[in-house]
Amino acid sequence: MKSKEELVHELKGLIIEKLNLQDLVPANFDGEVPIFGEGLGLDSIDAIELVVLFEKNYGIKFQDPKDARKVFVNLNTMADYILEHQK
Repeated sequence: MKSKEELVHELKGLIIEKLNLQDLVPANFDGEVPIFGEGLGLDSIDAIELVVLFEKNYGIKFQDPKDARKVFVNLNTMADYILEHQK
């Protein structure tokens, strides 16, 4: 099983690749940077892509979109959730 640090690094790469954020460099943001709004600036369409990413890459499905909103705060909350719920 991967460590939290490894997951955060992996998530940075996946987010940049899957959401076409080529101008974003992984070294320029850490696990505490907010995913939406003033942080990475992602929007509701990006949130849908993140839900798909979680399902495809980690086997995690969100039954309620409100649950995803609580997870997609920053990379650390995402990594913690994956470590806790990955099958």
